[in-house]
Amino acid sequence: MDTRLPLWILLSVSLFVLILEAKTIDPYKILGVERNASQREIQKAFHKLSLQYHPDKNKNKGAQERFAEINNAYEILSDEEKRKNYDMYGDEKGSPGFDAGYSGDNGGYTYFKSGGPGHDQFNFRPGEWQSTDGQAGSKSFSFSFGGSGGPGSFDFGIDDIFANFFGGERKGGGWFGGFGGSTGSKSTTRSSPKSIRTINSQAFQKEIADQGITWLLLSYTPSLKENQHFESIIEEVASSLGGALKAGSINCDTELSFCKDLGIYPRRAARVFVYSYIASDRGSLVEYSGDLDAKSLKSFCQEHLPRFSKRVDLSHFEFFSATVEKLPRVMLLSTKKDTPVIWRVLSGLYRKRFVLYDSEVRDVTDPAVKRLGVDALPAIVGWLSNGEKHILKTGISVKDLKSAVHDLSNLLDSFEKKNKKAGAKKAQTASEKHIPLLTGSSFNALCGESTPVCIIGAYRSSRAREKLESVLSMVSQKSLSRRKISAFDSRDSISYTLLDATKQAAFLNAFDKGGFKSADKLLVAYKPRKRKFAAYVGDMTTEEVEGFISSVLNGDIQFKETRQKPILK
Repeated sequence: MDTRLPLWILLSVSLFVLILEAKTIDPYKILGVERNASQREIQKAFHKLSLQYHPDKNKNKGAQERFAEINNAYEILSDEEKRKNYDMYGDEKGSPGFDAGYSGDNGGYTYFKSGGPGHDQFNFRPGEWQSTDGQAGSKSFSFSFGGSGGPGSFDFGIDDIFANFFGGERKGGGWFGGFGGSTGSKSTTRSSPKSIRTINSQAFQKEIADQGITWLLLSYTPSLKENQHFESIIEEVASSLGGALKAGSINCDTELSFCKDLGIYPRRAARVFVYSYIASDRGSLVEYSGDLDAKSLKSFCQEHLPRFSKRVDLSHFEFFSATVEKLPRVMLLSTKKDTPVIWRVLSGLYRKRFVLYDSEVRDVTDPAVKRLGVDALPAIVGWLSNGEKHILKTGISVKDLKSAVHDLSNLLDSFEKKNKKAGAKKAQTASEKHIPLLTGSSFNALCGESTPVCIIGAYRSSRAREKLESVLSMVSQKSLSRRKISAFDSRDSISYTLLDATKQAAFLNAFDKGGFKSADKLLVAYKPRKRKFAAYVGDMTTEEVEGFISSVLNGDIQFKETRQKPILK
């Protein structure tokens, strides 16, 4: 009996060996990393090589093929499952029951087994079956098929195993027509980046648009080349700035109208954008057009982080003039020449909830720092909307940006809650606080010579009265007092009262010849002992009125003598 194998089997096995040799190219060697390399090391190696062999930059012969190898190797090693399969089986797809040696194993050849003990087997090893090139010293191979019929038996179905090896289907009892893939199978081309957030129109509106956080966004279509390269750069930048920005990708095949509406549809290549707050309080997409490397992109992202914190000179900063009604204030004190990244991030997240400042100071011996009671830098000082000061944190240490943003966010959230409680208490007190009306019978008690400064809110309409009473009620709750000249000065140095200007025109004529008739509402700061006054007819907001009164008490406003002694009817 002729035991020689038919020629078609020998040719098929030869082709099979060539394919296996091609598939056993070691991705670790291609990227130049050890088998125990971390994902960070693999990513760095890929970035370096992909830039070196990128077809747009490297026109040398073989660069394009090398670039493809680098991308294929990274495709395997960057995916946890594919890498695990390769390490176990020598094939990123994995194949339980197959044992594929690595390059260099078994004398440089690959050894496959199908099944296990008692199962059908297909083996080829060096030294047993002579290769057909006829050169001296060439390696040889042997193979055997084992089944229930004993050695040499083919009753296990050779067509099936070869169909599985080559991805083909039997047609008319053969399997040659299926080399390269099953008939009718769909491409497994990766359809979207795997490690950054997938963004659609709903997610964009809810989580990105005007939310105060900077986003790094990739717009792509699955058919474009180098999606993976773009994604890896974005992943590295997002990782290095974790906590300062977030990263996302938009598939413009599935979000066609959304991409066109935003003006971000990719054409020949994917596109990279930063959702920036540099131009205004409302965010906008700014396209990155620089070199696609992590260092350049990171620098671009840092430039586009929010800048809602106001940089101030602490030694000349007047806190009373910066009061914003209802919003608490916080200030970062540090030795940095520019606003620190972490404070810029927080300024975006809290821009509608706080008024944020930051100031460069020399050290804790700075008189302005001492005046605030800060004993270590960096430090955060806060003011409730009622003017009450709190030292929130001193000696701030930052291990990493992400955890620091988290910790300081909790700190600001807690301070915001405290401000709301204080605001509720203040509103309740203000509603109970009644600003008395100045009349002939109440004049001595409210604006007599025993009162250093009397603040008179004069009105000519009911609406003006409501406004003045509301503002003076708010301001009267604050701890405003004049600078003490001696230890005998009274802290209770100011009183508040209202005046009906339509009924007390003669009283106002004592201050102004025209009786301020052109003003619907005004404030008069009157010093009864010296018979001097200062008037204010500007905007009657809480912050402006507080600023005027503080300036009066601190001697920053020039007083005039009255025309005559004010007399009430």
